[in-house]
Amino acid sequence: MTKINIQNMMSESGVAFGTSGARGLVNQMTDQVCAAYTLAFLHGLNLTKPGQKIALGMDLRPSSPAIVRACAAAINQAGCEAVFCGALPTPALAFYAMSLNLPAIMVTGSHIPFDRNGIKFYRAEGEISKADEVAISQATVELDDIIDHGSMPTLNPDALRQYNHRYTDLFAADMLSGWRIGIYEHSSVARDCLREVLSSLGAEVISLARTETFVPIDTEAVSEEDRQRGLAWAQEYQLDAIISTDGDGDRPLIADETGTWLRGDIVGLLCAQFLVADTVVTPVSCNTAIEASGLFQQVLRTRIGSPYVIAGMEQAEQAGSQSVAGFEANGGFLAGKGLRVADQILTALPTRDAVLPALVLLAMAKQQNVKLSTLSNNLPKRYTASDRLQDFPVAASRALLEQLQNDDSAYKSLWGSELGAIQQKDVTDGLRLTFANGEIVHLRPSGNAPELRCYAEAANMVRAQTLVTTSLERIAKQVVS
Repeated sequence: MTKINIQNMMSESGVAFGTSGARGLVNQMTDQVCAAYTLAFLHGLNLTKPGQKIALGMDLRPSSPAIVRACAAAINQAGCEAVFCGALPTPALAFYAMSLNLPAIMVTGSHIPFDRNGIKFYRAEGEISKADEVAISQATVELDDIIDHGSMPTLNPDALRQYNHRYTDLFAADMLSGWRIGIYEHSSVARDCLREVLSSLGAEVISLARTETFVPIDTEAVSEEDRQRGLAWAQEYQLDAIISTDGDGDRPLIADETGTWLRGDIVGLLCAQFLVADTVVTPVSCNTAIEASGLFQQVLRTRIGSPYVIAGMEQAEQAGSQSVAGFEANGGFLAGKGLRVADQILTALPTRDAVLPALVLLAMAKQQNVKLSTLSNNLPKRYTASDRLQDFPVAASRALLEQLQNDDSAYKSLWGSELGAIQQKDVTDGLRLTFANGEIVHLRPSGNAPELRCYAEAANMVRAQTLVTTSLERIAKQVVS
């Protein structure tokens, strides 16, 4: 038996909490590290009562099964029982666990490259908080030797079945009759359940680019290859929409009938409108059209990351909001209490979900008898774009942000005087600069990988994308020089 201090293990292994969950390189996520995290979760949050069941799931990364086995071994060591739900979307595991009042562990690296992976932890009430992360980090555990025999736990299919019924029971069985919808399947763990749900609702489903090799799809930074793929697929197959997700199925990627991918924050805005939310909780990086639309009684802005959005949703509900929605710039939608579809109350699911916003946009278009591309026509004309510099050291990101924040003339080295003076600096998460011409540039180190993310907002899409591209190019050039 080995005594492991989690804080020390985090420093030595490099596997640490990021924006959502513990993440690290696959070669850092040894059996011992993964099992120690699992024990720290169970013991640190006092979840080890006799006979306690723990829901366990995974994505389709090649490294995920071994991590599942290590987590299952630690669950057994703690005197608990692992309920293995197989490969399924993160929100499916969370929905199942919350319905049975079970803690849950999801093995996934979400959208980050295949050489990395991660573990997300859930209390019976939902995602763990940042305070829970601190409690886990401060734990010390005693770990037996982990022997991996290569056999997976017995599969329980109930979670995926229940998740599918959540949506096939919510919408009319013929809602998508007559529509041709492409599913960009790649290696998304949601690809098969998306097919089942869309087909059950009457759609003709076209499979696109399915692969057994893991593909890291970042819904906030769609590659040029995928932009062109969307346009080509829409034309070739005469599609009404294309639906995809990131690796673990909690962030949607939705294209209209032209094959143009929709921005996640606009998807979230439209989804919250359809579900009749009175309060929206969303990170500071999302489009200011949310406030400018006047569709919601209250908009609360948070730091980036679902734990912060969830904390804001809980705050709103405690303050008396009757219907609360949360969403992020990546499109992940969090359903709070009181949301409804027509006369049906939607069961709360306060964790990122990709299937709900996709179905809602399709339902809106069908209800209004319009194309998907027209749904945002009546929204304020504010457009956002985002991308990232990969393999960009966190220390370099922080030094850049500190310089821009503290030196009023430093921004001119990147943007000259073309944007005008800085009117507002927002340091809620990273550095968000609002310029005199009304344009916004937001820089932030990623919480999951050595990347610098850039978000921009402008009066048209081309300008927003240009702001992102030129900002990142100049930053990269400045750092190299």
